[in-house]
Amino acid sequence: MRADAQKNYDHLLVIARDVVMAQGAEVSLREIARKAGVGLGTLYRHFPTREALFEALLRARFDELTIRARDLETADDCAQALVIWLKEIVAVTQNYSGVIALMVAAIAEPDSALHTSCVALRAAGTQLLVRAQAAKLARTDMDGTDLFALISALGWLGDQPALAPRAEHLFGVIAGAILTNPASIDALVKKLPPSTITAQEPNDAGPKA
Repeated sequence: MRADAQKNYDHLLVIARDVVMAQGAEVSLREIARKAGVGLGTLYRHFPTREALFEALLRARFDELTIRARDLETADDCAQALVIWLKEIVAVTQNYSGVIALMVAAIAEPDSALHTSCVALRAAGTQLLVRAQAAKLARTDMDGTDLFALISALGWLGDQPALAPRAEHLFGVIAGAILTNPASIDALVKKLPPSTITAQEPNDAGPKA
């Protein structure tokens, strides 16, 4: 990619990230182009579809969470590992209002630009669930699809102004419903370490389109 094209690409991602975090995933591409001070055609040359833009914005976040889940598979406390990962993925989804709908759709659509990352993310989280189930620390009547659905529900709560103040409490309720010893969930959530999933600059988001 030429230096000027790379500069435009990085600038568009910075603006897109800020606009999406402020206005949500349904913001128009025309609005992003306007905020970036470029023509719509310039944006489309880099990101021909909305999903292509979100794939560039979210790829690094999803890949980090996938790696994080794999790292947590070696944790001594299976229940805590699962809850830590749930907390971190919910935090990422809530940074991008409306992204849950895109994630759910991408899982079911192999042609989606987000499909591969979302499938890998779900598989990595499923392994944490299976490990907790094997240790009899998580209920066995749910699978990775159910876990992803609960993550989606928690992400959706963060998009609702009237419910957002209850999001932390409801996270504990749902996490407690997953574990077989829910009485310990409040203490577990309170002692969770800070998230290792941090915001990155868009130019760190992987290969350029």
